[in-house]
Amino acid sequence: MQDNIKKDKIIEVKNFTAAYDDNVVIDDISFDIYRGEIFVILGGSGCGKSTLLKHIIGLYSPKAGSIKINGKDIVTANLSERLDILKNIGVTYQSGALFGSMTLMENVCVPLEEYTDFSESVRESIALMKLKLVGLGEYAHHMPSEVSGGMQKRAAMARAIVLNPDILFLDEPSAGLDPITGDSIDNLILRLANEVGITCVMVSHELPSIYKVADRVIMLDKARKKIVAEGKPAELRDSSTDTWVRNFFNRISE
Repeated sequence: MQDNIKKDKIIEVKNFTAAYDDNVVIDDISFDIYRGEIFVILGGSGCGKSTLLKHIIGLYSPKAGSIKINGKDIVTANLSERLDILKNIGVTYQSGALFGSMTLMENVCVPLEEYTDFSESVRESIALMKLKLVGLGEYAHHMPSEVSGGMQKRAAMARAIVLNPDILFLDEPSAGLDPITGDSIDNLILRLANEVGITCVMVSHELPSIYKVADRVIMLDKARKKIVAEGKPAELRDSSTDTWVRNFFNRISE
């Protein structure tokens, strides 16, 4: 965690259990995320990384437990309270999820049209500012099909932060990108956290990216259905007492 991060909790997950019908995926876990940090959820395939993320942002209801964002429980919130919570978070998905029939600027304007009464010119000015922040100002009027995969992901990040959220959730932001483009996404995440002050919560299994950006990680295990490690990735790689955790971070197959 960076030295300038105040350790106040922005997300609190307590006694959380996720299940699909009778199939428990994650069983009774608790953790906190602090304001201003880059926090990574990782683990092997099928361990529940994306499931946990989808529960935190309110797409699913847990089998048990609470999820508080800025002190408000998204699990028990009514519709009005939930909308207030959701206005303070941004989400990017693995594919980028841009609307293919809209320009990058029009994509970024969508949340502004939904949640504000700004005029069209003001919406476009804000959208252009966010696109410039992610290095896409000159591509504002391009269609998603006219730009690269990495640029699509950056445009999705601009859309996710257009309402100035406290928290940005990123699902596999570097997946499917070449190493250089992936590194540019990592640099953008660091910039959003360190310069803009956004708390970033990231699902990833890309170890180079995790070592570069993560202040702290939690590691889920499919078999144990628990958090099996928590801390700084380099420390877990070098010092974990759990053989499976050390092997994961050192890319050693059993």
